[in-house]
Amino acid sequence: MTHEQLLKNLEVPTERIDVVLDTDTFNETDDQFALSYLLRSNDKLTVKGICAAPFHNELSVGPEDGMEKSYQEIFRLLHLANREDLNPWVYQGSPVYLPDESTPVLSPAAQFMADLAMQYSPEKPLYIAAIGAITNVASALLLRPEMRENIVIVWLGGHAHHMPRTDEFNMVQDIAAARVVMASGAPVVQLPCLGVVECFSASRWEMEHWLKGKNALSDYLLKTFVDAGESYASGTPWSRVIWDVTAIGWLLNENNRFMASDVRPALMPEYDSVYDAAHPGLPIRYVYQIHRDALFTDLFEKLAQ
Repeated sequence: MTHEQLLKNLEVPTERIDVVLDTDTFNETDDQFALSYLLRSNDKLTVKGICAAPFHNELSVGPEDGMEKSYQEIFRLLHLANREDLNPWVYQGSPVYLPDESTPVLSPAAQFMADLAMQYSPEKPLYIAAIGAITNVASALLLRPEMRENIVIVWLGGHAHHMPRTDEFNMVQDIAAARVVMASGAPVVQLPCLGVVECFSASRWEMEHWLKGKNALSDYLLKTFVDAGESYASGTPWSRVIWDVTAIGWLLNENNRFMASDVRPALMPEYDSVYDAAHPGLPIRYVYQIHRDALFTDLFEKLAQ
């Protein structure tokens, strides 16, 4: 890919595009919102596949269990959204994280992305929105490195470049995978969590006002949101980030209506949870500001359909 084509592919798409979502859907409530937003944006985004990503926290006993729970959660959301036509295009992802930066983990999701990407071109790329540990995407790139020419990776991962550490959940689970992606040569859009996307939060009362009673999907999303917040902050005035939504928001960001970004060198995450600022990499699109109210307006309008 030429440098000019790379920069072009880092621009916000203005035409209808094909999208694969890679998601740890059961990890927390924001993945459910992101998937639902994607499904309700089918006037511009064509879903070509949904891949379950591994995760390990208090909701899973290990990465494979997290991936399997996410896989089942995808089907639950497709049912609630009346999009069961997409069931055949849901793929199980990696049961483990990358063992190193040169060994892919074979999975249906990684093979699917590697094969599908070869049907595209630099002039008409496939967009991969990744909102979990980026193991599946990295494995696909290791399986078929030439796919980098035909994709644009939009990843919610890491913290802002000015933050002292990079140990954000999606990144720190599989730093090897993050390094593979950043060094792959594929166009990458990074949405950092702390320092940027953390402003995309809402309260229980705001969510109830806009979503309660609208439809089965919105009621389910509201319940997951409230249950998550009440689980750790009951009796206090809490709000909760649903930052994964912003990865889908970037795909819809014509005229910078939802967020602001620039093109800058990639910073490679190191294994000690800092960025290597001394050795900047290839250009990436870096989101540095979220227009919170504008994005929530679009999200609520679509979820309330």
